[in-house]
Amino acid sequence: MIDINNNIKQTTLSQSISINGIGLHSGIKVSMKLIPAEADFGIKFIRTDLSINNTVEALWSNVTNTKLSTTISNNEGVSISTIEHLMSALSGLHIDNLKIEIDGPEVPIMDGSSKEFVNLIESVPLKNLDKKRKIIKIKKNIKVINDNSSVELKPNKQFSIDFEIDFPSKLISKQSCQLQLINGNYKSDIASARTFGFEKDVDTLRSNGLALGGSLDNAVVVGDNKILNKDGLRYKDEFVRHKILDSIGDLYLAGGPIQGYFYGNKSGHYLNNLLLKSLFSDESNYELI
Repeated sequence: MIDINNNIKQTTLSQSISINGIGLHSGIKVSMKLIPAEADFGIKFIRTDLSINNTVEALWSNVTNTKLSTTISNNEGVSISTIEHLMSALSGLHIDNLKIEIDGPEVPIMDGSSKEFVNLIESVPLKNLDKKRKIIKIKKNIKVINDNSSVELKPNKQFSIDFEIDFPSKLISKQSCQLQLINGNYKSDIASARTFGFEKDVDTLRSNGLALGGSLDNAVVVGDNKILNKDGLRYKDEFVRHKILDSIGDLYLAGGPIQGYFYGNKSGHYLNNLLLKSLFSDESNYELI
C-alpha cells in the first residue's frame, strides 16, 4: 500500500476471492465474490440473486439512502446497502477496478470494521493494469453544513483526513483524530475500527427493521456505564477512527482517489454524499490528474 501520488497505475486483483457473512441491518446471510476487472471498469456490484438489471455502479450519484449506512441503487431500483466498509478497504488498498458479485441486498458486516476485507484482499497479489489512475485533485474549498454538523474538502498535496465527534455519552464524549493516509497506514490506523451503537437504541432500531444482524461480534455496543464487548476497544479512540473509516469509504464513491484534505465534524454518510454532490456540481472545483 503506497501513497496515491506514487501509485500511478490502475489496479485490480490477480484472482477472484470469496467471503460469506451476515448483513448488519437485514440479518440476511450473503455470499460475496471479488472478481478482477479490466482498466477503467470501476467498481460495480452485481446482484447474482437477480437475473436482470442487477448491476449497480459504486458512484456518489447512485447513493439513494444514507440512514445508518450507505446504499446505492440503479435506475431499476436494485440496491446494495452497507457498502462503506468494503469501499473503505478498496480505497485504503488502492484498488480501482473490481466486479463484486453478491447474492443478497447488503454487504456482509463481518466484524464491524474493514479488517477482514483487508485481510482477504491481501491474501492475493494485486495486478497493475496498463492505464494510469484517475486522481481527483481538489482545487477549491468546498464546505457543507447541516445544523451543527459539517464536512469540507480543501486543496492538499495528498489525501489527509481530520475528524471530530461529540456524543452525549461519557464513554465517547469528544474525540478527534488527524491522519495522512500514506505508506500503508490505513491498515494499522483505521481498518480495525468497528462500527458502534448504543444499548439504549437497540430495541428501537430492531422494531424499525434495522440492526437485525447486529451483535457484540460485529459492533461496539455502548452501555450507560461501560462498553459491553468483553474485550473492550481496539483503539482508545476507536469511535472517531470508525467515522474516518466510513468517510474514506463514502468518499471513494467519487469514482477515484481524492487528492485533498477532508474535515468532518459530527457528520456521517448523508453529509459525505452531499459533499461529493457539491464537489461535482462545478467542474472548476476539481481536476482529474
